[in-house]
Amino acid sequence: MQVIGITGGKGGVGKTNIAVNLSSAMSKAGLNVVLLDADLGMANVDVIMGLKAEFTLADVVTGNKTLDEITLKSECGVRIIPAASGIPMMADLTSEIRANLIHAISSQVDPPDVLVVDTGAGIDQTVQTFVSACQRAIVVVCDEPASLTDAYALIKVLRLKKGYKQFEVIVNNAESPLQAKKLFERLSSVTEKHLDTQLSYLGAVPQDQYLKRAVQEQRPVLSAYPRSPSSLAIQDVAKKVLTSGHIHSTSGGLTFFFEQLLDIPADQV
Repeated sequence: MQVIGITGGKGGVGKTNIAVNLSSAMSKAGLNVVLLDADLGMANVDVIMGLKAEFTLADVVTGNKTLDEITLKSECGVRIIPAASGIPMMADLTSEIRANLIHAISSQVDPPDVLVVDTGAGIDQTVQTFVSACQRAIVVVCDEPASLTDAYALIKVLRLKKGYKQFEVIVNNAESPLQAKKLFERLSSVTEKHLDTQLSYLGAVPQDQYLKRAVQEQRPVLSAYPRSPSSLAIQDVAKKVLTSGHIHSTSGGLTFFFEQLLDIPADQV
């Protein structure tokens, strides 16, 4: 099982849209995919997919619902775990309760082939915690000065505080393949020089009126307009994600991810 974090230093770069459509592309390729909405401040995976989340992970934490009961399913077959504004309270749970929660999670959900984690924007502790629990970190950027500056800040804090050295990059809303590659090279040259990191390029999603239309229709562009430029580009990116990548942690699995998220000692699980 792969655990992939989709992140970005700045809000508004289309990170959630990338997470939704990348998950959809992998599901269409025949994989069992779970998408965890970990954007605790601006949770909107369910909205983008035209779904309604009545319950969230917070209801699992409190014991009111099982993980199966809160999980949604998209038209592409992606299982979605809705975000919970109550997740920060996990830090205040006792080790015993946290361990019990891990056991409940591992027994309630069939392990997927891929777990995609859509994190929030910025560099706060919650974002750091979610990304560091993932095996791979994909940073979404666009051609805006603030996007590159904030992406650099995110990579820096993950490098210095969490030990991440290898990152993957997707350029969103690109004017052209050449412009996207140059944008990546600018970010890569600075981070590799000053932070001792390695960035790899996954590709670009072009500016596309069909993608905007799909967002308005609350559907993944892969379903709404499967032959559109953005849809084809995302499918190409998905192929690269599945056939390559830098693994931050060799361990994996849904249980392992939540163990890392909750920082539970191995002897208590």
